[in-house]
Amino acid sequence: QVQLVESGGGLVQAGGSLRLACAASGRTFGSYNMGWFRQAPGKEREFVATIRRSGGSTYYADSVKGRFTISRDGAENTVYLQMNSLKPEDTAIYYCAADRVYRLPTWYTNRAEGYEYWGQGTQVTVSS
Repeated sequence: QVQLVESGGGLVQAGGSLRLACAASGRTFGSYNMGWFRQAPGKEREFVATIRRSGGSTYYADSVKGRFTISRDGAENTVYLQMNSLKPEDTAIYYCAADRVYRLPTWYTNRAEGYEYWGQGTQVTVSS
């Protein structure tokens, strides 16, 4: 089992940057593919990015590709989401999630139901 705690959200102007962090408890952090999702008011939870348990592979939603970067630090049991060139449509609650399933043929899933553990979320607001 793993517990996830997000931090780093806030208010930023369009074009600005934020770095989200997700701290994971437990000694099995390296056993999980990690993902970021977001949910805007009145909308469904949306996939943002995921990183493989090894850290060697990443996958992004088209809406954030080229602007967001997901990374992980095994020594710190932390996964990050660097968000650049932020847009008002990026406004949402951002959630960190952990997926322990070894998936084939593709290593990742972009479906929320594929992630077993979730953080409480951190609010990101981008003003125009």
